[in-house]
Amino acid sequence: ICQEYVFRDSRFKLYHQSNFGVATARNTCLKHMYGEFVAWIDGDDWVEKDYLETLVNLQTNTNADIIHMGFKSYRNDNMYVADFKTLYGKFNYNLPKKVAISDVFVRKYGIITVWGDLVNAQLYKGFVFSEDNTFEDTGNKFKLYLQANDIVLSDQAKYIYRVHGESLTQNIMRDTSELKRIKMTISNYEKLLYYLRLANFEFDYFESLYRDWLNNEIDRNSNEKIRKYLVKHRRLS
Repeated sequence: ICQEYVFRDSRFKLYHQSNFGVATARNTCLKHMYGEFVAWIDGDDWVEKDYLETLVNLQTNTNADIIHMGFKSYRNDNMYVADFKTLYGKFNYNLPKKVAISDVFVRKYGIITVWGDLVNAQLYKGFVFSEDNTFEDTGNKFKLYLQANDIVLSDQAKYIYRVHGESLTQNIMRDTSELKRIKMTISNYEKLLYYLRLANFEFDYFESLYRDWLNNEIDRNSNEKIRKYLVKHRRLS
């Protein structure tokens, strides 16, 4: 199907490489891309026909660096969608940078994924996805927010995120021990704090969010090995 579109329309490009994970694939795309904007669509998801048109029109009207759209979740032949009008309407559809970055911890607004966005390509200059990072959205998306001027939201939810047993996220949750997942999450959070400190960006606020997350994980976890690991990082934070 991809090859067919390449033959039909010269704007499509097709690159083949061994499967080294999604972050490596994204970095290959960034190396070859051209144009004004970047929009990721993951291979097991899909979008409505006017998804890109809607994003581009909103960018044209607002001149924002990042346009983020709500999404639907597709699971077991059922479609689920959050009340994005309420979630995004409270900010008048203009998302403060502080809220965008804090969603790494809060996970309330569904904006930490790199899919579902239209992003000014200039924000990706020098940007590299961490290829050793399993949770690559959490470990990288905040770099875009740190550089962005305006972040505009759309509640139309024309991106469809497919949840199924063989997806990368589900495989990670099923095949990775809880301790390993905790270690990966902490690594991402501490990398974020390092970037925030370098950028001199409201560091104390985010450090407090991180400590709250550590305390919640310590309180809810009965595994002694995990608790010791979390307590150690609370002392270091």
